[in-house]
Amino acid sequence: MADEMRDNTKRIFTIPNLLSAFRLLLVPVIAWLYCGEENYHLTAGVLLLSGATDVLDGFVARRFHMVSDLGKVLDPVADKLTQAVALGCLLTRFEAIWRLLAVLVIKEALMAAMGIFVIRKTKTVYSASWHGKLATCILYAVILTHIVWYSIPVEISELLAAAGAGGILLSLALYTMQNVRRIKDIKA
Repeated sequence: MADEMRDNTKRIFTIPNLLSAFRLLLVPVIAWLYCGEENYHLTAGVLLLSGATDVLDGFVARRFHMVSDLGKVLDPVADKLTQAVALGCLLTRFEAIWRLLAVLVIKEALMAAMGIFVIRKTKTVYSASWHGKLATCILYAVILTHIVWYSIPVEISELLAAAGAGGILLSLALYTMQNVRRIKDIKA
């Protein structure tokens, strides 16, 4: 069983990976619906579909032992690209989103650099932690609220953007501590 699970980490064509690839295909659809068609409710629907496939791919990967190294990379790439594009779309209407997008980009750049360093040192690709998933949920709630509440007051928009940024920064701090611990464990 352990050998079978180890072999699965190298698989490429798995249901979870196909769902992540599908989410990547939804990214330009989200941008087109929001900016091109200005169909905010349909944009929200496609974003919810993307989120549902994200939950489904994680469930299938764990439940049916389809966790793969590619999936550990592809899944967060699909998440972050979806988030960045959705936030980029929102920039056309909401000024507070600039700060949130800046925090997201900085966090992801730091996480990418840390991730590469940790993978090189530990020879392991780690899955997302609970706080990363929590930050993602908060961010999607902020994005969806801005999409469907077209005339959201500036104060509420700023408060929601601050909550999203807070979740992202908390996740960054906790991932940093985890990665430092992983490196120390290797050295010990």
